[in-house]
Amino acid sequence: MMYDFNADDIFQMAEQMERNGAQFYRRAADAVADPAAGEFLRKLAAMEDDHEQTFAAMHAQLGGAEKKPTVFDPEDDAIHYLRALADTRVFFEKKIDTSSMEAILKDAITAEKDSIVFYLGMRDAVPENMGRSRLDDIIKEEMGHIRLLSRELTALKK
Repeated sequence: MMYDFNADDIFQMAEQMERNGAQFYRRAADAVADPAAGEFLRKLAAMEDDHEQTFAAMHAQLGGAEKKPTVFDPEDDAIHYLRALADTRVFFEKKIDTSSMEAILKDAITAEKDSIVFYLGMRDAVPENMGRSRLDDIIKEEMGHIRLLSRELTALKK
């Protein structure tokens, strides 16, 4: 059985995933010895915070059809399920390899790619009349993260 999500559901997950990403970068920043690397990682955490705010603003602009519940859920079980899904899919609690900035960046790129794949998959679960096109904005934001991280990784290898 396929469960249809609406854009409201997806934006709640997106905001949670950005909070998880900010936490990931802050933990990595606290673990590295190089002050410049720590500063870069804290900037990435701040970007995740900014993206959370961007997604919150997009979320606030959703119309009625985009927020319409897709199932009867008097106990709000769906939102708890979605939060758990967001917490385990991308930037989940895991040991961060802080042996090098390269290892951290590779883990971060993998997480960002996973988030894009997650959103692309979720896009198919959101009916068009419930805000499917809004997911494209989320995907574009995450692609920007990958470009930044890839540039930094390339610079480290030179």
